Amino acid sequence: MTESFNAVELAAELTAAWLANPNTRTSADDVPSFLLSMHAAVTKLAAGPDAEADTEVAPSFEPAVSARKSLASPDHIISMIDGKKYKTLRRHLSTNGLTPEEYRQRYNLRADYPMVAATYSEARRAMAKTIGLGRKAGTKIERTADKAVKTARKSGKAAIDAAKKTLGAEE
Repeated sequence: MTESFNAVELAAELTAAWLANPNTRTSADDVPSFLLSMHAAVTKLAAGPDAEADTEVAPSFEPAVSARKSLASPDHIISMIDGKKYKTLRRHLSTNGLTPEEYRQRYNLRADYPMVAATYSEARRAMAKTIGLGRKAGTKIERTADKAVKTARKSGKAAIDAAKKTLGAEE
């Protein structure tokens, strides 16, 4: 059961109720502007949430620094959200409710815009290499096996030479 209403009548009733309040102190010049704002509010509410989404304009975000300045130092990246320095932006972005893709889109950055400072990335890369991450499967095992074969050959050759000496001495 839907009731039809007149937005003008409802706005007039709300304005009359506002004026009837003894705590409201206003001049006669304020009444028409209040009536217009009540009418706009009533029609907006009557339209529902779908109409509000259509009239809503995407917010424009101003970066705190330029893209060039944000990448000026290899030791840190300056956030375009708040202008602070970070070694990595991922946690900072997640606390602001953004993903790296959304951040790049918001500030019109290229797809290859880094999320980690260059020196921090190099330090992590060097540490990973020293502990053996990123190697192909079996690489370390093959090297160890090659060393074992060489050692066995050396020790085997020495054992054969020693055996020859003992055999030769017996002859």
